[in-house]
Amino acid sequence: MQVNWSYLSKLSQTIPFQAVYNAEMPKRLALLIAFAAIVTAALYLFINYRRGSARTLQTFAFLRDPASRPDLRMINGTQCDSAPFIFPTDGLVGFIWDDSFRPGHRHQGIDIFAGTDVGVTPVVAAYPGYLSRELGWKSSVIIRVPNDPLQAGRQIWVYYTHMANPQGNSFISPDFPAGTSEVYVEAGTLLGYQGNYSGDPNNPVGVHLHVSVVKDDGFGRFTNELEIENTYDPSPYFGLPLNAYENTDTIPMCE
Repeated sequence: MQVNWSYLSKLSQTIPFQAVYNAEMPKRLALLIAFAAIVTAALYLFINYRRGSARTLQTFAFLRDPASRPDLRMINGTQCDSAPFIFPTDGLVGFIWDDSFRPGHRHQGIDIFAGTDVGVTPVVAAYPGYLSRELGWKSSVIIRVPNDPLQAGRQIWVYYTHMANPQGNSFISPDFPAGTSEVYVEAGTLLGYQGNYSGDPNNPVGVHLHVSVVKDDGFGRFTNELEIENTYDPSPYFGLPLNAYENTDTIPMCE
């Protein structure tokens, strides 16, 4: 057999290059993955923080001087067109459903800012139902609605919170002490007053009411309101543009 020494010589010269090339591949792949992750994160931040930024600026301007924009305030008891819910308090709707305040966060309801001190602005039931307040709840109540006005036969829950001061002194109506269970209330029933309770006395939130429409677990209990997947878009319930993906920059008002 005749040996092709010229071919072997060329092959031997390519082996070191191939070995180096193969060794460099994992590094290049890692760099590509890191680059893709950076681009994805940047895109996420751009989409989520650009969305709603105009509304956020208006909200902060209102909080600095509430008297400057009375036209942006909704009034307790207002019903927009034929929407089933009434508006539960006075104030500006500053943050809406699916807004994002930080990476990974999706807001589960709406925040209504009165621009007043704590314990001043009344909060009322937006729709009739059966009110409960668990023993450990200092600032929250939840109302069971057996028959969803938007989907007959479906049970929903309406959650109201932040009705206490930073130390946890409650502004909830004395008609509903901790431990209250299944007390029927009509729409417009006084529930309490806006507060700024966050659970941390050293880090209170701004004075506002947070409201969310919570899903039932199928067994007659409310699901975890902290997860947006467990809540419904409140827009059709209030007749307002309360979905951050559909309303990217305006303060919601009745049309």
